[in-house]
Amino acid sequence: MASLKELKDRIGSVKSTQKITKAKQMVAAAKLRKAQAAAEAARPYAERLASVMAALASKVSGDDAPKLLAGTGSDKRHLLVVVNTDKGLCGGLNSNLVRAASAKAQELAAAGKDVEFYLVGKKGRAPLKRNFPGQIGTHFDTSHVRDPGFEEAASIADELVEMYEAGKFDVAHLVYPTFKSALAQDPTIDQIIPVPAPESAADSPNTPGAVVEYEPGEEEILEELLPRYVKTQIFGALLEIAASEQGASMTAMDNATRNAGDLINKLTIQYNRSRQAAITTELIEIIAGAEAL
Repeated sequence: MASLKELKDRIGSVKSTQKITKAKQMVAAAKLRKAQAAAEAARPYAERLASVMAALASKVSGDDAPKLLAGTGSDKRHLLVVVNTDKGLCGGLNSNLVRAASAKAQELAAAGKDVEFYLVGKKGRAPLKRNFPGQIGTHFDTSHVRDPGFEEAASIADELVEMYEAGKFDVAHLVYPTFKSALAQDPTIDQIIPVPAPESAADSPNTPGAVVEYEPGEEEILEELLPRYVKTQIFGALLEIAASEQGASMTAMDNATRNAGDLINKLTIQYNRSRQAAITTELIEIIAGAEAL
């Protein structure tokens, strides 16, 4: 059985840990509001861009379609762009993303496809390297940036487009979390290269059609629009991971604070019982000594 001093020291240690987790929870809660607002504000732009691209893509086909839209004509080589956090203490967020990426990689491998990983963020590297040795390609480091933004998204997108045009892969998938709430961040996998032709809003029976003439032509506009679409998708993923990180961190630290409180209560009860037992033993020894006299 632990001595009274050991129990007292352990209670003090857990109380110090509880103060740290409580402070981390408050910091994450303060950052969450801004990160959530940024992620939600970016979604309408991405949706509108997709609808505009759909209208253009429906007018372009065959040899006139840009390579980013038409593809390479093969789907043998797949690239998984996995977006993780750079910091820990955010619950199961990173492990869920790694699990989703691993499941996708195994699914593609079972279909006879070649799979390679492009990793953004530090926390998912170790498990993916352990599970898929030899399949880890490029790393993009975002740890030197406090809040990765559109500049980093543009750099990632430009590098992916260069790799695609150089023939290093045929299809790229983006693995990232979709922020739902502080309790839910759903892993999402979207194809980003070649850009999937989204459903046009004009195809809806409730939406009246409109004749639109583009100047310059649809092909020239798509040449500029498709890389921007890839950048927008990656930028949205960076915003989603930022909001998901703060939400998951707030929830994890709240649970840790509660668990520390429960542990403190248990240790305090154990300490009081041990102290009471020691006092009772001393009283018995004093009484026994007095009777012996």
